[in-house]
Amino acid sequence: MTPSSFFGTSLRRDPSQPADLNARIEAQLRERLEEAVDFVCLEALVKRRQALSLPAPSADNTRDREEFTRSVHTFLAELSSAIAPTLSGEQQRKAAAERGPGDETQRLLGVHVVLARELPDYWQRFETARTVYAEHLDSGSERRGLLARLFGRG
Repeated sequence: MTPSSFFGTSLRRDPSQPADLNARIEAQLRERLEEAVDFVCLEALVKRRQALSLPAPSADNTRDREEFTRSVHTFLAELSSAIAPTLSGEQQRKAAAERGPGDETQRLLGVHVVLARELPDYWQRFETARTVYAEHLDSGSERRGLLARLFGRG
């Protein structure tokens, strides 16, 4: 073995993961964010279905998938709009860089990956928004107004 081959890979890292530390951090952050958003939106969808005495959502049902995707977009867009007024100019520029063309879900997730890296209290804000989102579905009140009031915009 040559000296450079000792550090060519890490036993703690999956070979399919990026080697660059920043890229690995971003990939892990994106994965955590995807899981958290999936949990929030799926939980809300299931609770709403139970409240209306409807069957549970099914992954192979196209309508259920579309409803889930809409709820993901709604949740992420409302979280963005609640956080946006508190961002500095530099943070807004970094988040705007992720708003390019492409799949809407991936674009929204990219914005939130940037926000999670930039804001020390991002996950607290996420939890607050999750609670508000769940309460909205239970009460039928308007989410945007409640989120705006919660984050001091209304």
